[in-house]
Amino acid sequence: METRRDVFQAIADPTRRAILSLVAAGAMTPGTIAENFDATRQTISRHIRILNECDLLEQKQQGREILYYFNPDKMKEVSDFIEPFRKMWEARFDQLEAVMKQYQSKSKS
Repeated sequence: METRRDVFQAIADPTRRAILSLVAAGAMTPGTIAENFDATRQTISRHIRILNECDLLEQKQQGREILYYFNPDKMKEVSDFIEPFRKMWEARFDQLEAVMKQYQSKSKS
């Protein structure tokens, strides 16, 4: 039974996150992507394939070359998952800030 990779598995790897950052700046060929890493082209190709399978990268043929483009829409899954946690932590930091301000004003008295 073949398991389908998801966005979270794809971005769990630091090399794949680095590839996404590179391609987000502009479309790149696999060779250009690989030049940015101290790894074999085969290893980078495997990472690109995983990102492509998860729809984080879109592949387009342009003449004889294949270009990879970042798909920001797919990152919405990650954003939607993280958003409630971000709001929770912001609220906690706001509470901490209020306590610290109270403490500071008491210590000045």
